Amino acid sequence: MKISTVLDQIDLGSIALPEFQRGFVWNRNQVRELMQSLYRRYPVGSLLVWVTKTEHADTRGDGVLQSGAVRLLLDGQQRITTLYGIVRGKPPEFFDGNVQAFTGLHFNIEKEVFEFYAPVKMKDDPMWFDVTDIMKIGPGKFINTLTERPEYKTNLTEYLNKLNRIHSIKEIDLHIEEVTGEDKTVDIVVDVFNKVNSGGTKLSKGDLALAKVCAEWPDARQELKALLKKWEKAGYYFKLEWLLRTVNTIVTESAYFSALNDVDVSIIQEGMKKAEKSVDYLLNLISSRLGLDHDRVLGSRYSFPLLASFFSRRGNYLLDANETGKLLYWYIHTFLWGRYAGSTESFLSQDLNILKDSEDPLDGLIKQLRQLRGDLQVRADDFTGWSIGARFYPLLYMLTRVWKAKDWATGIELSQSLLGNLSSLQIHHIFPKSKLYEKDYKIDEVNALANFTFLTQETNLRVSNKNPEEYLEEFAEKHPGVIESHWIPMDRQLWKYENYRDFLAARRELLAKAANDFMDSMLTGKIPGFEEIVKPKEIRPEIIPGGVESEEEERQLQECNTWVKHNGLPKGEFSYELIDEVTGNLVAILDLAWPDGLQEGFSKPVALLLNESYETFSAANKAGFIYFTDEDSFRKYVMHDVLSM
Repeated sequence: MKISTVLDQIDLGSIALPEFQRGFVWNRNQVRELMQSLYRRYPVGSLLVWVTKTEHADTRGDGVLQSGAVRLLLDGQQRITTLYGIVRGKPPEFFDGNVQAFTGLHFNIEKEVFEFYAPVKMKDDPMWFDVTDIMKIGPGKFINTLTERPEYKTNLTEYLNKLNRIHSIKEIDLHIEEVTGEDKTVDIVVDVFNKVNSGGTKLSKGDLALAKVCAEWPDARQELKALLKKWEKAGYYFKLEWLLRTVNTIVTESAYFSALNDVDVSIIQEGMKKAEKSVDYLLNLISSRLGLDHDRVLGSRYSFPLLASFFSRRGNYLLDANETGKLLYWYIHTFLWGRYAGSTESFLSQDLNILKDSEDPLDGLIKQLRQLRGDLQVRADDFTGWSIGARFYPLLYMLTRVWKAKDWATGIELSQSLLGNLSSLQIHHIFPKSKLYEKDYKIDEVNALANFTFLTQETNLRVSNKNPEEYLEEFAEKHPGVIESHWIPMDRQLWKYENYRDFLAARRELLAKAANDFMDSMLTGKIPGFEEIVKPKEIRPEIIPGGVESEEEERQLQECNTWVKHNGLPKGEFSYELIDEVTGNLVAILDLAWPDGLQEGFSKPVALLLNESYETFSAANKAGFIYFTDEDSFRKYVMHDVLSM
């Protein structure tokens, strides 16, 4: 079938996209390569369609389908969407993706290359022609343009032939394979789709599971996305696969998506309602009881699927004080020790089995963590980490909230809900960064967690770059007890720069005690079986390279992430934990990362690493990441290699 006929069939509603297909994910480089291949008349592959009765077809978009039968694209969506966008100058009705991926493609009639419009490069160069204009109006309309300018006259026939070659791309025949027959159920077709696409687009297990669900419940994807939008408005950013995993643990009590294969859609729909209720409940509980009230300090989001299954098995959310304490105690320790940072499915499966087999599942989960760690005591050395990307950063924030640390200048208890433009909580370096650098302290010492505390913006500005031995004394005299409320050692000798390392060591001891006191208070009574646990394992403190070192750096990364999203690309993950696939150990923290690439499934993992060490770069490189050390080079990569603008 000719390409022009395929596009006409889309307009007529006889070719459409099945609901279980994921959206358009090609980048501009792939669009350009397709057009270059078609221009050279290279083979670009066949299409695979499912011929089914219109009344049985669940399709994407609002386009009207022809009566009788319809062809649903199983393989070829990216190519056909690209061609439709370039030939028609707009996306098809079923489009779901970044329209910039095929907008503004130009052709150089001298060099015979395709590139996307670049004003500086193309504005005054007559050799560039808009490909969509060529497709719409045909090469004949350009004759006057070509004959009027002297630079075209010597090669007029050649140039017209090149333009005609582009226009005639619409007449290229694409072979179409059809899946037909009354025996071809939705389940069979989804299996065909998965087999065909899993090699070319590298669909994740979650993608494949969602395709299966959408085959029976066409609105599933949109309803799941609506929930994610709801939580995003509240300041929490979750992924579609994470939500589907939560639904899965509720309805199947399994960590593996394959368990969804034989689940009736009505049960999945009910599971989604339970997932929404569970997540809402957990976010409110964690925010109100632990003070972890925004995405950057949320901690172990992959404990949510486990807890959602716990509530589903229980049948209600009515926890007494003892149960609430145990639940939060377990939750905190999951992010402190990275319970789900490595192989999420295998660890989740182990913990789901505990829910099934334990008479008291919360006790069982805690016992499991104790067996892995030797004990669950926080030690001073655990605060040896640095940067706001460290695992213990949320714990520091939490301690500030739950122990009701006080603002130094006002003596008022700190809370994220304080009123006033200058009252939001900010990170404060107790010893000023600039002066520590002047005294030759290294970055991991300057940005050590034990040098962080939280203050209102007004107080932070007031303290500015003052020496701690001066301003700490001032606030201690004005509001007795406020300095101690931040676990700052009151030995004045430790407030001097020459004793900075001793200050860090002393404050780590105070922080560890505060953490243990709070978490021990969450457990009421003696949990059965704990006396059988072996003595604590010797766990050496380890400095993990990488991580966001300041609020200014975080602001820069946030702006960059917003810019990426504005360009129709997926947002990156802050403080991405890079795990060694063999050992399961945390090897580095990447400031901002796209582990699946900026075009998920088609491009290499990418990371933006600001002010990092060689160890971080080496770890990222070893894991296969393309990394950038400044925002400008990262943006150039996005524009040139991903969007090609």
